[in-house]
Amino acid sequence: MTTALNSTSGRTFIAGHRGLLGSSLVRLARTHGTLLLPTRNALDLRDAAAVEQFMQAERPSRVILAAARVGGIHPNSTYPVEFLADNLAIYTNVIESARRAGVERLIFVGSNCSYPRAAPQPIAESSLFHGEVEPTNSAFAMAKLAAIELCRACNQQYGTRYLAVMPTSLYGPGDNYDPANSHVAAAMIRRFVKAAKDRTPVETIWGSGSPLRELLYVDDCAAAIHLLADLPDAQFDALLAASRYPVINIGGGTEISILKLAQKVADIVGYTGEIRTDPAKPDGVPRKLLDNSRMAALGWQAKVSLDEGLRLALADYRARYPAND
Repeated sequence: MTTALNSTSGRTFIAGHRGLLGSSLVRLARTHGTLLLPTRNALDLRDAAAVEQFMQAERPSRVILAAARVGGIHPNSTYPVEFLADNLAIYTNVIESARRAGVERLIFVGSNCSYPRAAPQPIAESSLFHGEVEPTNSAFAMAKLAAIELCRACNQQYGTRYLAVMPTSLYGPGDNYDPANSHVAAAMIRRFVKAAKDRTPVETIWGSGSPLRELLYVDDCAAAIHLLADLPDAQFDALLAASRYPVINIGGGTEISILKLAQKVADIVGYTGEIRTDPAKPDGVPRKLLDNSRMAALGWQAKVSLDEGLRLALADYRARYPAND
C-alpha cells in the first residue's frame, strides 16, 4: 500500500507498519511525503528476491526498519532458531537492498535487550558489545546486533547514513496481546482484564517480581524516530560519528518493578484479587534503564506518563477485544 501525504519530503518505506511501533509511526507521519506500506502478504521481508524487487521498483528516499519477529521471554526461549533466522533474514534483506537502491538514510529499530546483561546503569550507547546479553532472549538480541554491525559497515564502506535507535520497552495502542507472544505491559493488561471478568481470587506472575523495567508509550518513541529522520544532514552525521557504532537510545526515564507494574495494571483494570510471584520462573534481565542524554540534547523527552499510557493501552485493548472484557 502507498499512502500520499501533504509533503514533498520524498518516499518513506516503513517496514513493519502494522506492528506496535510501525502503526504509531504511520499515525504520526503527517508531514513525511509518500509512505510505502506493503502488507506482509504483498511483501515477505524474509524473501531476499522480493525485497530487492520492491526496493528497486519503489526507490524510497529513506527507510524505517521496524519489522521483526518479536515476543516475550517464553517464545524467545522456546523458538530461538526462528527468532534468529527470521530476524537475520529481514534485517539483511532490507538493509542490503536499501543500500543497493541508493537509500542514503535508514533508521533501524534495535532493542534495549541487545545491551549486555550486566551493563552499568543507566546504559550508555558505548556499552554495546561489551558483555554477554541476557540468555533468555539472546537469539533475538544477536540478530539485532548483527543488523547494527551491518549498518556500521555500510556507513564505513559506502558512505550511507544508517542509524540504529535503541528504544526501551514499548507499550500502547496496537500492541500484541497474544498470550504466547506479548510483552510485559500487554500481557498484564490481557491477564488482569480476564481475571477481573472471571473474578479469580489469585493471579501469579512469572519470576520474583523484583526486576525493573523502563516503559515508554509507543507514540513518544515514534515521535523521537520522526525527529531523527528529519534531522539535517550535519546533525545526523554528528550522531553517527559520536561513537564506534551508529546507535542512539530512546528512553522514557520511568522505571517500575514487575510486581508494582502488575499492581498498577490491576488497579487500572479493576482487579481486586491477590497477586503472587513465582520465583521458580525466570526473571529475565534485572534492570534495563537507558541513558537518554543524547536524545534529550536534541530537545526530545517523553510526554505520556505511565498511568496515562496504561489507561490508553487498556482502552485500545477493550476496543479491539470487547468479548474479553
